[in-house]
Amino acid sequence: MTHRLFGPTSASVPVVGEGTWNMEGDDRKSAIAAIRRGLDLGLTHIDTAEMYGSGDVERIVAEAIAGRRREVFLVSKVLPSNASRRGTIEACERSLKRLGTDHLDCYLLHWPGSHPLDGTIAAFEELTKSGKIRSYGVSNFDVSELKEAIRIAGTGKIACNQVLYHLKERRIEHELVPFCAREGVAVVAYSPFGSGDFPPPRSRGYQELEAVAKAHGKTPFQVALAFLQREPHVFTIPKASDIRHVEDNAGALSLTLTPDDVARIDRAFPLGPSRRGVPML
Repeated sequence: MTHRLFGPTSASVPVVGEGTWNMEGDDRKSAIAAIRRGLDLGLTHIDTAEMYGSGDVERIVAEAIAGRRREVFLVSKVLPSNASRRGTIEACERSLKRLGTDHLDCYLLHWPGSHPLDGTIAAFEELTKSGKIRSYGVSNFDVSELKEAIRIAGTGKIACNQVLYHLKERRIEHELVPFCAREGVAVVAYSPFGSGDFPPPRSRGYQELEAVAKAHGKTPFQVALAFLQREPHVFTIPKASDIRHVEDNAGALSLTLTPDDVARIDRAFPLGPSRRGVPML
């Protein structure tokens, strides 16, 4: 399956999208070309944030999607320091201006902060009513924090929880992934290759990925993405500023692992013990 419904929204979103964290440090022309190539290949879920490059990445995204906005499921995030009721609305308006659009498909609180969550969610509701956002969610929330968000917003309002999730960091599978499934909240995995911590080629884990990949005519990176998004409510947003990497990521859209494949990868990358909270970068 290449697309899934995004939490409680009616949007059909590709299981693999495009992340943009740290893209401000990459070659701008290459980054824009990579995002556009991703759109060509169906990676139309583009995630960004006001924090990234202090707004510069939103401008990069704006240039990349110019003339193609209708194709894109566009997500941005408000910094917790800006997430008062008034501050959230003002931050959203700044993001819209930088992105060159009149609406976001989803708007997230980047991580829990000191401003009261009821004010942030009230702002999200106001932005929804005005048409400036079509849905809203959170990022880096653990189960208790997500429960509180759902209590304030109401059932069926929190579209997603975007969290760190990769083969070497699977702790969200203990509680958060099942909880989100029960509540109809999409899980969006950021840094699904571990942000520089992907298994090295000589490691046992990589060799297991490679063996599965060869059986499907795929690559180890594509297998890693397919494993993470094996649950029907999980999406991944790998960042790529190189066309070749984007093309490799897109190859995971059509890959479905067998139960034996999943068991093999599970043995190579054990779940590990449950710990409080959620991991963050």
